[in-house]
Amino acid sequence: MWVCRLGRELPEADCELLFEPSEWKAVWTAVHRKKPPKNRPRLGEMVHLIAQLGGYIERPNSEPGPQTVWIGLQRMYDLTWAWDTFGPETKIRSG
Repeated sequence: MWVCRLGRELPEADCELLFEPSEWKAVWTAVHRKKPPKNRPRLGEMVHLIAQLGGYIERPNSEPGPQTVWIGLQRMYDLTWAWDTFGPETKIRSG
């Protein structure tokens, strides 16, 4: 509920107020299916992207609710693990 509330009250805030770089980059890549932008998305946009992972469908004058954000956050954690483990910024050490 905290993520929903901040997304609504501070939509223009930097998304790194709540999310780590690997979190927002993993979500951006999964939803848009392209490389993350150089400029970080705003918090309101990021909450919508996470909610889309949880089944939220964009509609005019509509905000995602706690359930779709919660489900999206669970998916975000899995995507972030994969990003941190196998993503483009990973430095693989040879043994």
